[in-house]
Amino acid sequence: MNNNKKIGNIGERLAKVYLQIYGYEILKCNYRTRMGEIDIIAKKNEIIHFVEVKTRTSKRIEARDSIGKTKCMHIWKVAQYYLYKNNLYNIGCQVDAVEVYLQKDSIEINYIPQIISD
Repeated sequence: MNNNKKIGNIGERLAKVYLQIYGYEILKCNYRTRMGEIDIIAKKNEIIHFVEVKTRTSKRIEARDSIGKTKCMHIWKVAQYYLYKNNLYNIGCQVDAVEVYLQKDSIEINYIPQIISD
């Protein structure tokens, strides 16, 4: 496993714990289809949250800046597939992001709701 993958795995575990602390029920992690992957699928207040996690060891480039329009489209397609496969109709859903910054002596986690807007 390469270093970037290890850092990404650490970030996803931290994001999962962060979401649980704030009352999210984790439904699925690393949900993969041919169309793409969603890092975390969670539920809170009858809303399904499809969460993209971005982990960085530096703040030179903000993690959120690496989630482009194409990535958002893939996440949305996978989200729609997940809802369909799990017979989740007439339920609220949104695509969110969690930024995790791992630095020498600190960890910073930022939750960004609704990265995809109409």
